[in-house]
Amino acid sequence: MAASGGTKAVVAALAANLTIALFKFVAYFLTLSSSMLAEAIHSVADSGNQVLLLVGGKRATKQASPQHPFGYGRERYIYSFIVAIVLFSVGGLFALYEAYQKWQRPHGIEGEWWWVPLAVLVGAIIAESLSFRTAIIESNHVRGKQTWGQFIKTAKSPELPVILLEDLGALLGLIIALAGVSLTLVTGNGIFDALGTGMIGVLLVIIAIVLAVETKSLLLGESATKENVRSIENAIQADGTEIIHLKTLHVGPEELLVAAKISVPAHASGQQIAEAIDNAEKRIRDEVPIARIIYLEPDIKREDIAAQNV
Repeated sequence: MAASGGTKAVVAALAANLTIALFKFVAYFLTLSSSMLAEAIHSVADSGNQVLLLVGGKRATKQASPQHPFGYGRERYIYSFIVAIVLFSVGGLFALYEAYQKWQRPHGIEGEWWWVPLAVLVGAIIAESLSFRTAIIESNHVRGKQTWGQFIKTAKSPELPVILLEDLGALLGLIIALAGVSLTLVTGNGIFDALGTGMIGVLLVIIAIVLAVETKSLLLGESATKENVRSIENAIQADGTEIIHLKTLHVGPEELLVAAKISVPAHASGQQIAEAIDNAEKRIRDEVPIARIIYLEPDIKREDIAAQNV
């Protein structure tokens, strides 16, 4: 997945959330609506998360060092995991706490500024929809024929799945907040505002858990996609070389480690083995450009060993 597409989606989401957060805070101070406060904190958390994604992307570009010989590609995974923690704690848990407080002391939305939350929420829905549209367009460039669920589960670059889930959660949260505020205005009962706040909190917690689970898998180390594994196998076997075993590992979203034990004839010279390995490495890189680190270990064919022992 190209990092540029993810960066474009992150910047679009950051611009939208900073603007929306400001208006939500204004609406909260004018009306004291807990749904608006929960949404404002949600937007602040999302903005901080997008900054974290940009920082992670920047740090991942550092050159490999003796202490980190495989580079810093996993910085993007680490910062994405932090995003999940922030979304859970700052966004989800705060909204649940605010919902509890409002449930204990419910109050309606009164005064001349009653219309402000509605205007802000409608405007926020429009802005978030544009941000979500950008994330969808950028994701479609790399999603292929995968379903959205498959894309989020198998994507090796964390930025687009994170932004997709954040924007989806933001849109759903805004719709819930709009419903809660509208019912509170119609009935004068603040319980609806509290319910909306609580539903926003539950939504954010669920999204944060999904993000944490998927990012944890990337941090532990995921293999190449099935398509890339097949391409690597075909590249190695193109000249008749047999694969004894093959392992792959993403050391970063666009950097793949390939380790394989391959068979060589028992009578092959050292020069012939070296040439066979060099040619296999070239074919792998031609087929899978993200295969940056390749280790091929030669071994004698089993049948050749058996023939020598006869």
